[in-house]
Amino acid sequence: MNRLDQLITTFDLGLRTVFATPHAGRPYPGAGTEAELSETEKAQSAALMRVNHVGEVCAQALYAGQSLTARNDTVRAELEAAAREETDHLAWCAQRIDELDGRKSLLNPLWFGGAFGMGVAAGLLGDRWNLGFLAETEQQVEAHLDDHLKRLPAGDLRSRAIVEQMKADEARHAQTAIEHGGMPLPFAVKVTMRFAADVMRQVASRV
Repeated sequence: MNRLDQLITTFDLGLRTVFATPHAGRPYPGAGTEAELSETEKAQSAALMRVNHVGEVCAQALYAGQSLTARNDTVRAELEAAAREETDHLAWCAQRIDELDGRKSLLNPLWFGGAFGMGVAAGLLGDRWNLGFLAETEQQVEAHLDDHLKRLPAGDLRSRAIVEQMKADEARHAQTAIEHGGMPLPFAVKVTMRFAADVMRQVASRV
């Protein structure tokens, strides 16, 4: 696939990610475990799952950007495999938001565009840095999901099941990136990534 075709495919991915209904390839976690939640608990869970959904919108864009600029076919294949699992996460979060009578972030097009640019930049630095960026991203997401497990209402078993499966997948993606030669990122880059993610989470929880 030439660069023009890849850009067209990425544009199509952006439209589908932001505006279409995603479909998961794996079963929905926590099916059959729904519990009665208060309106306050539903609102709390919906806000957290909206943040997680934004993270998955960013993941789609990030992997697309990294794949576009990856130089090694093996690296590109790993990125595409991880992206397929992230599509499951996107679908699960969207479904759970609907079940909780919540809404998705109004800024999803902005999140997608920003993350795509970051992915392109990571790939241009070379495959080892590309994989290192992937590993650090997934490790930070894993920590973020662990925090959400502590903040979700105790009775929201379905959201918990989704987040737990997502966390396991992210940890595996990070380990795979490291095993394929991902370079540890400089401390300053890690801090910057963490700050940007914190800003995104704060905004997405409200807008």
